[in-house]
Amino acid sequence: MTVAYSYKPTVDITKVPTKTLHTGQKMPAVGLGTFGSDRFSPEEVSQAVYGAVKAGYRFLDCASIYGNEDQIGDVLQRAMAEFGLSREAFFINSKVWNDQHDDVINACKKTLQDLQVDYLDLYLIHWPFPNFHPIGCDGDSRSPDAQPYLHECFMNTWRQMEQLVDMGLVKAIGTSNMTVPKMKLLLRDAKIKPAVNEMECHPLFQQQALFDYLVENDIVPVGFCPIGSPTRPDRDKTEDDLVDIENPVIVSVAKRLGVHPAIVCIKWAVQRGHVPIPFSVQEDQYISNLQCVTENPLTDEELEELSKIDANNRLIKGQVFLWEGAQGWEDLWDLGGVITE
Repeated sequence: MTVAYSYKPTVDITKVPTKTLHTGQKMPAVGLGTFGSDRFSPEEVSQAVYGAVKAGYRFLDCASIYGNEDQIGDVLQRAMAEFGLSREAFFINSKVWNDQHDDVINACKKTLQDLQVDYLDLYLIHWPFPNFHPIGCDGDSRSPDAQPYLHECFMNTWRQMEQLVDMGLVKAIGTSNMTVPKMKLLLRDAKIKPAVNEMECHPLFQQQALFDYLVENDIVPVGFCPIGSPTRPDRDKTEDDLVDIENPVIVSVAKRLGVHPAIVCIKWAVQRGHVPIPFSVQEDQYISNLQCVTENPLTDEELEELSKIDANNRLIKGQVFLWEGAQGWEDLWDLGGVITE
């Protein structure tokens, strides 16, 4: 591989913590999210990926529904060539979208083709039910074919995920947007247990019960919306939503450190033990998001104080996935006892 110029990442990546999966793989303790399809073009997101790789990011969190994997593949190849990086230097994740639950292997092969890689380090089931919604839909969008969680259907999808491991196309498999009741059923029936579960997680929505259950079962929690996702789609915003970076405890800690409150959220996540995947197209922001976990940790007292501000403030409620007869978005999260074996 030809190196165009002497390359040194902005962030000392040797100081970025890692998490070890039950497969033995090591993943960086901070990743770059790439979901921006409701706010940013694929070109803007892919250019952020290029800049983030240059800065020192090695964990990229992708998904087919984000509509940008082919552009990310182009810039990834460019970055590897320019910076002299091998495929093995990266931890690359993607997800099978809801309308491909019955065709997982082909969905994964399409992602591999788009990203221009031979394998994925991790592949997730994006949501635990095959309920489709298009990119950019509004909060009232509903699919007439939507259905509640059906464990038999989910396990049919999971068996295909396990095949991907056997085929060598992915090194590990995992879940996203799960609940404890669903995870219990999966762990009971899986031949290959999930390596991670991706979940909404930020100081005002800590999901402690799910976090504890995952850790007890050697499943790494990966947290999206780590700073409260101010650029989340409008359909996911309600008047009752709280703003993490305006919380007085977070603001106070940020003032002590002389940083933006968002940095406190990311430090908290890594020191707590889950892997945040912040997204930004702004160079100063994505560099700071990685740099911050290599220096000036939060104190034990601050971590204790932050553990007490959980407000059960779920931001991504998922109402676009609801089925006919559902009482409300709470049914998606088994808060009304809705789960079918």
